[in-house]
Amino acid sequence: MSSSGGGPLEWVLMVTARSPTNIAVIKYWGKRDETLILPINDSISVTLDPDHLCTTTTVTVSPSFTSDRMWLNGKEISLCGGRYQSCLREIRMRAGDVEDEEKGIHLRKEDWERLHVHIASYNNFPTAAGLASSAAGFACLVFALGKLMNVKEDNGKLSSIARQGSGSACRSLYGGFVKWAMGNDASGCDSIAVQLASETHWDNLVIIIAVVSSQQKETSSTAGMHDSVETSTLLHHRSKEVVPKRILQMEEAIKNRDFASFAKLTCADSNQFHAVCLDTCPPIFYMNDTSHRIINYMERWNRFEGAQQVAYTFDAGPNAVLIARDRKTASHLLQRLLFYFPPPADNELTSYVLGDKSILEEAGLHAMKDVEALPPPPEIKDNVPSKRYAGDVSYFICTRPGRGPILLTDEDKSLIDPKTGIPK
Repeated sequence: MSSSGGGPLEWVLMVTARSPTNIAVIKYWGKRDETLILPINDSISVTLDPDHLCTTTTVTVSPSFTSDRMWLNGKEISLCGGRYQSCLREIRMRAGDVEDEEKGIHLRKEDWERLHVHIASYNNFPTAAGLASSAAGFACLVFALGKLMNVKEDNGKLSSIARQGSGSACRSLYGGFVKWAMGNDASGCDSIAVQLASETHWDNLVIIIAVVSSQQKETSSTAGMHDSVETSTLLHHRSKEVVPKRILQMEEAIKNRDFASFAKLTCADSNQFHAVCLDTCPPIFYMNDTSHRIINYMERWNRFEGAQQVAYTFDAGPNAVLIARDRKTASHLLQRLLFYFPPPADNELTSYVLGDKSILEEAGLHAMKDVEALPPPPEIKDNVPSKRYAGDVSYFICTRPGRGPILLTDEDKSLIDPKTGIPK
């Protein structure tokens, strides 16, 4: 059955794209304009490898479609008003001519205003759990729509559209290390993302994400930011006095691949962000006991070694993003994480550690018996925890800095059936 309620579609044009998520190392928290999503400070992020965390989106257009429709993770969602319509409107305004001689399609710029689109999007990681699913989602939507409608503007300009869907989405239009410049213009035209360095610039970094909870967070980022702007005095001190200096220091650390500075700034900024959440009325609790244990264990390890081995950062959720300086350090990190947070007894190790599983091999962890045999890390030999916290972490994802959005040309990757215009 077609979306127009009957026979086959007259014709259909289709584009499928894949976009990464990102993790901020200097946080974005607070807007000066709620509608345009203009931030009160600059931010910097690391784009994560889309092979491990990404959104895939298929966008289609056909004269047979009678309305704009969207499905997220297989469930249809409303497109009435709001941020999705903002992105659609902005892309349609910039659309170009499209010719497909094989299908006999000749579209002019003005045609896009009357044509409707169907969108299907899928996240390969938990949605709304504090892993920036909206960043990957809106970046992928805008990138794919731009390709479908032959928008000629570069990713920097597209980032200002993605920003209107989800602020941090602007940073997912690029790979590697990305800065979101807050801008000064009231229109938001200069509030865009710029790439500081590609994913190959510092490619020995390894990132391990501890998914503490895949549940949707109780306080959304949008609501939390609004309350913080209204009530937190620490937030305004942070945005005016602290972040501008940290941005310059982080840019220098990334340029020079200075891990000690990078790690100290990343940890400090994460901690201050969550202090702002506590300074908000009512206070916001994104982290939980497991989050706090992970911070404690990482700090203890860094102090024991006398040098930064790992950086930690938490977005608006309890999940820990841990950045190791190199693969050898990452193998030691994974050993520690699996010592403290082993999988439940009935779990397979390969379903508990996802993404780049080669880190398991390098850590000498081939089966559950290897995890059970792990000795206490040397920094806690005199203070062994009374128990290991099996089950407190849902799973781990091993990844690395990754590239920006790409088109998927394989039709099998499409999420929409070209014969019906609805998800497969």
